[in-house]
Amino acid sequence: MITTVHAQPFDFSFNIRHTALLIIDMQRDFVEPGGFGASLGNDVSLLQAIVPTCQRVLQAWRDMGGWVVHTREAHRPDLSDCPPAKLNRGSPMLRIGDAGPMGRILIRGEPGHAIIPELAPIEGELVIDKPGKGAFYATCLSEALTVREITHLIVMGVTTEVCVQTTMREANDRGYDCLLVEDGTESYFPAFKQATLEMIRAQGAIVGWTAPSAALLAALDTSVSPPALARSA
Repeated sequence: MITTVHAQPFDFSFNIRHTALLIIDMQRDFVEPGGFGASLGNDVSLLQAIVPTCQRVLQAWRDMGGWVVHTREAHRPDLSDCPPAKLNRGSPMLRIGDAGPMGRILIRGEPGHAIIPELAPIEGELVIDKPGKGAFYATCLSEALTVREITHLIVMGVTTEVCVQTTMREANDRGYDCLLVEDGTESYFPAFKQATLEMIRAQGAIVGWTAPSAALLAALDTSVSPPALARSA
């Protein structure tokens, strides 16, 4: 069953059996007060505003039997996978590995590392821990998508111009067609988000497509629901 979304720069069509919903880094460290995002001096309420949209899309995707992949950016407790160039940038009040209100900043297993409760993974959904900005770098994502014969990605998450855009460019280079949900992604800098949306869909979808969640949900609503897909990771 082919589903078509009214998108920019033109319609985006996909088969849900060969499509994954990829939710990037909706973690407490980025979205909630006291995390790494706030330590950089950012207004995390901007990111919190997209949570209801992400919830609606996630639920609709689950109802269709679609497969979901969540990512988390974080590092090993000994920071062996965190290069000094990353560790020392930004002049934040709290650096990666420092103790913060939600445990050590951006460290696997700490409270701030967790995906926010509103978007918590369920059984059968894949969770990828990544040490870099892109979800393909030093992870098993490529192999997992190949095993499931995934060719298309629906993307949401934060931040638009950093981890989301990096992942979409990585995916594009690997041959995946990607749709970014416009109101399911956000930046601490609204102008950066807008610029990224325009870059992604420029020149005939040079990186990918973009569409509002309403267009995606309308397309899913008019599709005939396929039998529930196996949700083993």
